[in-house]
Amino acid sequence: MKSSLILIGALAILLGSCARIPTAQDANDAVLMLRDYDSWAWAVGIALIWADLVLPVPQTAVIAALGIIYGTVVGGLLGSVGLISSGILGYALMRTAARRFVDRLVGRQFRHKTESLFDRAGAWAIVLTRSLPYSVPEAVVFLAGLAGMPMGKFTLALTVGSVPTAFAFAAIGAGWADQPIMALTVSYVLPILLLPIVLYLMRRRAP
Repeated sequence: MKSSLILIGALAILLGSCARIPTAQDANDAVLMLRDYDSWAWAVGIALIWADLVLPVPQTAVIAALGIIYGTVVGGLLGSVGLISSGILGYALMRTAARRFVDRLVGRQFRHKTESLFDRAGAWAIVLTRSLPYSVPEAVVFLAGLAGMPMGKFTLALTVGSVPTAFAFAAIGAGWADQPIMALTVSYVLPILLLPIVLYLMRRRAP
């Protein structure tokens, strides 16, 4: 478990070091881009969250933008749908032929170690990483699929981790709807600040 925590932490720090605080123009452009789609802004927001499976999309900033446009409740619901469906897509991908490709790439021994890890602490890993920055949550759901974590257990953990995250960041967006630069800055920075706390909790939960 410790080696997995180190891997997750290193990945987050590496990706975080490549990020930058958004400018006022970045914030305005992000919100305006969604608003340009008028009644389809919600669908574009969810599609951007899905895109985070393969691209470095800051999904918490997308949810904050949804909160700016739709408010805490609707923005939170949309963010929840986006996070949960994105997690299920990532899990399902690793249950297809992609699993055999990963086996050939990293070896079956790696998958067996992953299965052992998710048997012990998989649910907590999913719950606690949903608010982490950039590609860390997606890496965890990919590993859950690769490990063959039971679908019911996975979906429950995914929901428990995703819903509070979505509503928290939608509330940040709604609370600073008249200051989008503040909302998006907080939504960029807060997940990075949460990283050491989450890693500490994961280590405490490790058997």
